[in-house]
Amino acid sequence: MKALLKALVAAAMVGMTFLSAHAEEKTITMGTLSWEDLMPITGITKKVLEDQGYTVKVVPFSEWGIAFAALGKGDIQILTSHVNYVTYDYWDKNKRRLEKISPVSHGLYQAVAVPNYVNIDTMEQLNENADKFGNKIIGVEPGSGLMRDMATASKEYDLKLQTVEGSTAAMTAALKSAVERKEWIAVTIWEPSWMMQKYPLKFLKDSKNIFPAAQTYYWIGTKGFSEENPRAREIISSVYVPLADITAINGAVADGKTMDEAIKDWTDNHADLLKRWENIKGE
Repeated sequence: MKALLKALVAAAMVGMTFLSAHAEEKTITMGTLSWEDLMPITGITKKVLEDQGYTVKVVPFSEWGIAFAALGKGDIQILTSHVNYVTYDYWDKNKRRLEKISPVSHGLYQAVAVPNYVNIDTMEQLNENADKFGNKIIGVEPGSGLMRDMATASKEYDLKLQTVEGSTAAMTAALKSAVERKEWIAVTIWEPSWMMQKYPLKFLKDSKNIFPAAQTYYWIGTKGFSEENPRAREIISSVYVPLADITAINGAVADGKTMDEAIKDWTDNHADLLKRWENIKGE
């Protein structure tokens, strides 16, 4: 009898070890770039996962290349990106080590814009009015997909204007100053952006189709993430944040709230929706 009892206990312990070795981890490490279209998606998804008992660590990056390298190495587990165009080269380089989890938003468009009072409508007209723009286009962070597309546009349209690399903050400040003075300015910008709502802007027509059409945001992960974390994958796949909501969150930030405060306001106001997302049957 004692021998039988010992055998049963040993079998139970082996079974428990087997189950624990294959149990889903409750800690998720997600990466993000500290940009206004990505941070709301990251913050909302983090909240949904935490509501379901996950511990979520967010790792910020400054460049796509570094972020994709970290994802490929497994330093982070998931990352939101628009892999079909903006980060296609990084995706293509690393895709054997990565997987798409689910779409999380749609509609990103980025190109060159000018204030509505500027009487040009096409990229071709930039050269004709280069001096009115101070012979420059105000850009954003180097290494971004938008700036890469802008470099291609400069060549294809043979632009005389120099694209000035800098930061989103510097571009925003230059845009605000120019609009207040009704001065001519050309900027690289995107939708969704609170700036497109706050300021009277229009995208210049891109006859050569250099700037990609509306793009989808995806959650992507290290290869095998979905298989190893089936419940987390289901929860992540339930999250979808419309562009208008991303813009509204960033509008609140522009009006003085922190990103965390703006995201909390959104999640508080959409509590019923979050409950629907979180209503995933456990294993």
